[in-house]
Amino acid sequence: MFELSANDYQAIWLSAQVATLATLLALPAGFAIAALLVFVRLPGKALLEGLVNLPLVLPPVVVGYLLLLLVGQDSWFGGLLNTLGIRVIFTWKAAVLAALVVGFPLLVRSLRIGMESIDKDLLAAARTLGAPWHDQLFTMILPLSWRSLLAGATLMFARGLGEFGATIMIAGNIAGSTRTIPLAIYDYAAVPGGDSQALTLCLVAIGLSLCVLLGSERLVGRRRAGTEKSS
Repeated sequence: MFELSANDYQAIWLSAQVATLATLLALPAGFAIAALLVFVRLPGKALLEGLVNLPLVLPPVVVGYLLLLLVGQDSWFGGLLNTLGIRVIFTWKAAVLAALVVGFPLLVRSLRIGMESIDKDLLAAARTLGAPWHDQLFTMILPLSWRSLLAGATLMFARGLGEFGATIMIAGNIAGSTRTIPLAIYDYAAVPGGDSQALTLCLVAIGLSLCVLLGSERLVGRRRAGTEKSS
């Protein structure tokens, strides 16, 4: 009871790596798309928003199958990757891709909420004073939306940590290579007598998610306290 095997440690380490890398890769695009949705008038914005949020409403298995069609060897894009010597399917890269796609809407939604709370008069004053768009982006929008950025990154990390459906479709369940915590739990739950190991990994997943959430809240609290003290 509550003992972890070498394969379990591999699954935990791989899950942390996959969730972290997916979150880091998504941050620039997530920030850019959120800013585009909030501050830019463009035709088809509703369609773009729908496409971004689509993984939230689709079953993860459907997302995984669509990714399989996109990067599979029989697809145009998959063939291009093969000619470049890049293999995605049934590797850890596929697990990162699945976590990135499934968690991306949470990052964008959180950032969008934060950006929508920014006083538009501040941006209008900056434009009046001649500040270019990139100056507004990095000196005003980014500092004023850092809390939502941190919250979105936290949610995406936790979502990537628990991703199952899309991962098993595109990455498979290969011990030591693509088996993450949810896949290991699934294996244990399907084997007679594996309940204790499954429960142990469930507790590990809960502990990791709580640590990330509490760490995020602590950082936000420190930054808020520092801001109030300086003001």
